[in-house]
Amino acid sequence: MASVVLTGHSRGFGAALARRLLADGHQVLGVSRQPARDIVPSAGGSLTECQVDLSQRDQVAALCQGDTFSSFFQDKQAVLINNAGIITPIGPADVIDDHELLTSVMVNLTAAMMLSNAFLRITRECVDRRVLHISSGAGRSAYAGWSAYCAGKAGLDHYTRAVALEAHLGLRVESLAPGIMDTDMQALIRSVPADMFPMKPRFDQLKASGGLADPEETAAAIAKHLFSDNFGKEPCTDRRQIG
Repeated sequence: MASVVLTGHSRGFGAALARRLLADGHQVLGVSRQPARDIVPSAGGSLTECQVDLSQRDQVAALCQGDTFSSFFQDKQAVLINNAGIITPIGPADVIDDHELLTSVMVNLTAAMMLSNAFLRITRECVDRRVLHISSGAGRSAYAGWSAYCAGKAGLDHYTRAVALEAHLGLRVESLAPGIMDTDMQALIRSVPADMFPMKPRFDQLKASGGLADPEETAAAIAKHLFSDNFGKEPCTDRRQIG
């Protein structure tokens, strides 16, 4: 089984991923601001939690340089999943708050890059090492009102392409858009006034029509793909491509 670091594990899709990984017997280091409330390790799996605010550069740097992170990868198969992400700020570019903008870029892009770079240094001796970035369709198609989120996810995709070209020994890396799921993030999107996010009616309709994907089913499909031979063959993928 693998040693897996998973950011944003305490709720939403991250919690669904954590439950799937534990059920499959993996050793998971969960990194979030708050501890998980409804995750119970399954037979064979284990969960260690590390409380880190990924919007704070000093806290991320301390995690990257600390013993908790560096000593976790003892197995031959080492995995990092950069799942943590925030949708805010939502609104036109001339309205959004600069502090919220910086927080968005830090969580959605910079922290993921810092953790990935540290992972590459720490796991040089691992035979099989994998990095999965949870991206978004918003990184590949622009949405009015989501300039910060779109930019962060697009940056994560392009970072993935560049790292893949570097051909690090034993590394498979992929940025995967999981699709639109029924999570708290979607509830937040539906709560925003339409003048701040013109595409809001589309997301309202998806919820009303039952068009949102189930996080647990999505987590199972992505976990299966993560440990398959197909993982990392393309640097940027989406849920429809992995079956």
